[in-house]
Amino acid sequence: MNDDSPRSDNEPGSVEETGVESEDTTDAPDEELVENEPGVDEDGTTGGDKEAAEDGADSGDAETADEADDATEPEDDAKRELTRRVAAIVIGLVVGIVPFFSGVVFFLDPLLRKKNTDNEKPSAGGSGVVKDGDGFLRLAVTREGLPDDGTPQMVTVQDDLVDAWNKFRNVPIGTIWLRKIDGAVTAFNTICPHLGCTVEFRGAERDFYCPCHLSAFELNGEKKNPIPPRDMDSLELKADTGDEIWVRFKNYRGGLTEKLEI
Repeated sequence: MNDDSPRSDNEPGSVEETGVESEDTTDAPDEELVENEPGVDEDGTTGGDKEAAEDGADSGDAETADEADDATEPEDDAKRELTRRVAAIVIGLVVGIVPFFSGVVFFLDPLLRKKNTDNEKPSAGGSGVVKDGDGFLRLAVTREGLPDDGTPQMVTVQDDLVDAWNKFRNVPIGTIWLRKIDGAVTAFNTICPHLGCTVEFRGAERDFYCPCHLSAFELNGEKKNPIPPRDMDSLELKADTGDEIWVRFKNYRGGLTEKLEI
């Protein structure tokens, strides 16, 4: 047979057909592979890469929020600490000031009472103790009520006693002997200047007598024997009081030749 016979275009093995078919078999599958590859976007990123990026963004936002919270926590702690300190100071002041002022008032109370007592004016009448600013006490007996013959009369003296924070009204503080001679009144403390016993009046002998150690005194208060160290203790009477009798009552130490007020 002759080998130079023409070949058909459709004959297998032709160069043109082979080239076309090779192009179709090589390029098309690659495009389909790219287009159909799962999880790949047009920009070439996969779904896993996007998820990782989104997770990274979320974690970054969370870290930023945590850092902001950490920055505000010291300020909140400082405010709470300041509030606690202010509250502690206020409570401490309240707890300390109230007892302090109560104690001041408690200790100043005797001075305030004494000042009020010194400023008090003697009352003109009524029952109870009447005392002036000089310490004179008004007695319940009057000059008119004393015997004119000079017979001594014992009178109880009352006063309001104050022992710093307590006040006791109308308390008997002692007794005195009163005598009226020609309208003039004299007063003696009934305590014997020897050892502190009570001096009595003896009507038969017309003198004062101490039954404890036999001390004796004249009606004018002078001692009659050497037993007592001094005369009876005379007391001061307020002048120009009309019919009223005001006395400044005092007690003196016994066993001494001189009068020393207790």
